[in-house]
Amino acid sequence: MDIAQVRREYTKTKLSKKSVQKNPYKQINLWLEEAIKANCLEPTAMTVSTVSEDGRPSSRVVLLKGIENNQLFFYTNYNSRKGTQISKNPNTSALFFWPELERQIIIEGVIEKSTAEQSDAYFQTRPWKSRIGAIISPQSQPIDSRNVIKKAFVLEAAKHIGDNIPRPTHWGGYKIIPDRIEFWQGRPNRLHDRILFTKTGDTTWQISRLAP
Repeated sequence: MDIAQVRREYTKTKLSKKSVQKNPYKQINLWLEEAIKANCLEPTAMTVSTVSEDGRPSSRVVLLKGIENNQLFFYTNYNSRKGTQISKNPNTSALFFWPELERQIIIEGVIEKSTAEQSDAYFQTRPWKSRIGAIISPQSQPIDSRNVIKKAFVLEAAKHIGDNIPRPTHWGGYKIIPDRIEFWQGRPNRLHDRILFTKTGDTTWQISRLAP
């Protein structure tokens, strides 16, 4: 297979400075709603990239769990690789990609921990088994086999039958605080539409078009 020849033409729709919402968070919500209605696979999935102390980047897919006060929330293990990197370097980039709609959103900014109250509230909405998993998984650490996790899961689950499971302190939320948001819409002949929002104040954004 000659992968250099794998390509498709983007023809679904267009995007302009006139058509885009003037508030970037309204545009994010609009595109999220359209991705959900279009039955895109994992419409809330975003690739979050973090950077180590020595400048080495790493990326992984997480699920967006809310947009509040102009911040994007996701939840994870604080002791994971990404959590360790975030504690040393808060700079981040996040990417939504919806191939079914031929569009993506690229977000840059910083990450901070959400409040304990926010993390507690979300943790209690998770399925019971997912809460057990959050307690027992030493995320990103080497283990001898899957049986290690399975055994730990069974032992921990037995402690909480019929109980409310409290959030472990090593697990909780992060909020991305953007200062740069780009909306990318695929167009024919690779002449894609790229509309950039750059933060210029607490609530103000400059809108510009980028060359494809």
